[in-house]
Amino acid sequence: MISVIIPVLNESQTIGSVVEFARRHPQVTEVIVVDDGSIDETPDQARAAGARVITSTLLGKGASMEDGMWAATNDVLLYMDGDLQGLREDLISAMTEPIFSGKADFVKAKFSRAAGRVTTLTARPLLRIFFPELAHFEQPLGGIIAARRSLLRNLPFENDYGVDLGLLLDVSATGARIVEVDIGHIAHDSQSLEVLGDMASQVVRVLLERAGRYGRLSLTHIREVAEVERQMQAEMAISLQKVGKAERLALFDMDGTLLQDRYIMNLAQRTNRTAELARFLDNNSLSADERTRRIAALFRGVSKEVFEETARNMPLMPGAVETVIHLRKAGYRVGIVTDSYRLAAEIVRRRVFADFSLSHIMKFRRDKATGDITLSPAMVHPDGCTVHEHCKRNIMLHLCEKMHVAPASVLAVGDGENDICLLQSAGISFAFQPKSLEVRAAGKFVIEGDLSEIIPLLQSFTGATA
Repeated sequence: MISVIIPVLNESQTIGSVVEFARRHPQVTEVIVVDDGSIDETPDQARAAGARVITSTLLGKGASMEDGMWAATNDVLLYMDGDLQGLREDLISAMTEPIFSGKADFVKAKFSRAAGRVTTLTARPLLRIFFPELAHFEQPLGGIIAARRSLLRNLPFENDYGVDLGLLLDVSATGARIVEVDIGHIAHDSQSLEVLGDMASQVVRVLLERAGRYGRLSLTHIREVAEVERQMQAEMAISLQKVGKAERLALFDMDGTLLQDRYIMNLAQRTNRTAELARFLDNNSLSADERTRRIAALFRGVSKEVFEETARNMPLMPGAVETVIHLRKAGYRVGIVTDSYRLAAEIVRRRVFADFSLSHIMKFRRDKATGDITLSPAMVHPDGCTVHEHCKRNIMLHLCEKMHVAPASVLAVGDGENDICLLQSAGISFAFQPKSLEVRAAGKFVIEGDLSEIIPLLQSFTGATA
């Protein structure tokens, strides 16, 4: 029997027909739609068509594919995209027959389509250079894949556009049998040039990282390139490039607001640095900037993996995901502004399905923290906060200027002293489980329960609709 898995994001126009197509096949016993925080009717349309809908644990196609794999009950899996049109009736049989007959362990679809620029200009040329044994695959980036669950469960899933190529390269490295099946012509939604550029960058990173991993170039060099790329992505202009135009903006603090605890304290516990951290944490004899730098130095030598796992495993605040998605549906662009590290902020952003994050940058070399930190330039503004050199209010001012949003159209949520200026400056603000009387006074509303209380309070606020 076959489990069909469909990662989706805002594909309400097509997902119903894709689910119905999959369910018509006699060997398909379940269709699992993994929603990546859609703000349209995609989940409802999928359920109406007969799919089981689950929510991805982390924003990104790779995480959705992995979640679908673990949710599946059959060993033979078929991945499909939610925006497919013009599918051939024998597609499912053609993709899975090589597995059932014992001819293959992993099947990639090849097809004709109108686009494919990233494949033509990026993936296939690099495959010819570094993995010539795979250069014959016409659609190495295609998302239509059939495989055995028992094979995939032992492989890593990249969490971006490189996931399909990463699986192909890793499956090949295991010695598994791979075939490509022609499924004719299909229609996909076209992507903007900006999205294609982002896709190309991620594909190149994955391919070069695998080339290094499998002894085909220097892994140290690739890690250094990836670190430069990571720091470039932290710049506000690049972070906002994919956000698009907005009329309203929502800004959330991370620690104690989206996360139930402080990230830095959890990181210190995991690395046995709690005592050292206590010397600096909330030490008012140091300036805020100096305190941030000294705390960063404590984590010199800690692996990037530990930073990431800490952010991935910390519990979210109740109502965080629901509130962010509700605000996005209401037309807000949702961002995380935090004094913590971008590595953590980006993971939390993906977990709650926010649009962007702005934060300080911990530097890494060879996947180990250097202890050096770059304070977010977005927290400095020539006409901004007169109390703090680096302030979240300054981030709001930059965003309002770049996104052409009035401060009156900004919603802010925070819990601590470093959120006060932002809460006072935003058009509508929520002091969430405030840590002091000053924080409580800075918010226009006070929330003591969970974050979803924002929704009815926002609806009651004069001039706000959500």
